[in-house]
Amino acid sequence: MTTTATNPAEAGEGRAVGKQSPGAARGKGRRPGRIRRIGLPYLLLLPALVLELLVHLIPMVMGIVMSFRELTQFYIRDWGSAPWNGFDNFKIAVDFDAPVGQALLHSFLVTCLFTILSVGLCWAIGTAAAVFMQETFKGRGILRALFLIPYALPVYAAVITWVFMFQHDNGLVNHVLHDQLGVTDKPSFWLIGDNSFYALLTVSVWKGWPFAFLIVMAGLQNIPKEMYEAAALDGAGLWQQLRRITLPSLRPVNQVLVLVLFLWTFNDFNTPYVMFGKAAPKAADIISVHIYQSSFVTWNFGTGSAMSVLLLLFLLVVTGLYLALTSRGRKTADV
Repeated sequence: MTTTATNPAEAGEGRAVGKQSPGAARGKGRRPGRIRRIGLPYLLLLPALVLELLVHLIPMVMGIVMSFRELTQFYIRDWGSAPWNGFDNFKIAVDFDAPVGQALLHSFLVTCLFTILSVGLCWAIGTAAAVFMQETFKGRGILRALFLIPYALPVYAAVITWVFMFQHDNGLVNHVLHDQLGVTDKPSFWLIGDNSFYALLTVSVWKGWPFAFLIVMAGLQNIPKEMYEAAALDGAGLWQQLRRITLPSLRPVNQVLVLVLFLWTFNDFNTPYVMFGKAAPKAADIISVHIYQSSFVTWNFGTGSAMSVLLLLFLLVVTGLYLALTSRGRKTADV
């Protein structure tokens, strides 16, 4: 009788291998399913990425290429044959001693002032309305819905309505200010002259503050009510609660809100174009309409594209600095 000596360690390894082999086989079988699960989100995002590429990225690249060409009305049919102009279009745009550069600088300053006032007023009104709506009272739901109407209305319908209201002879604004309240000595021209800036600012704030109201109201839901109750027990008034609890708690929300409002307002084209058409008054010469005029009215697409590239660079720099400063402030606050 022949006996075979078996090493216990080898036998244990054999059993371990025998036990692991089915699991390993199942693991190999699960790997394709895991890959499919991981790849499914990217597959679902693919149509949006392709649409983003076609709608935004490709026209942006074409605009950058056009800014380096002497593209005028003579090369519209075949803009690729336009002569290469280098940085001459950019030099014309930033030459503030020449008429083109002076007009662009004036439009840029008007846009900066308009953006600062519009964003500030939208944030202030939206925050005040959101804080007010935190209290429970009868009809609060209806009032919330009414607050969101300017944001929900189509831009063109809302702005055209304001255009009729700003009419000189039969507009509602002059009727209220002049005929009923007697604030002005005579009916004012709101769509031309210096008053056009205030008319544009009014429409922009009316249209933008509900968005600030919506975002701030959502941020207020994350603040525990116990903090306000404890502050009230300590003798803190409404202003101290707003200063010490509400605003610090809303800092992350406000940082994103201000940035979004800034980008939307600075790039706004629909509102001034619907109000004033192709030729905006000098007091309301917003840079988006100014670039449109430089491109599609004067048929100088090379210079207009250079202005657009400069605007893009300015917004990228401002956004980068803003994010850097806010992130640094957030880290300092956390420390």
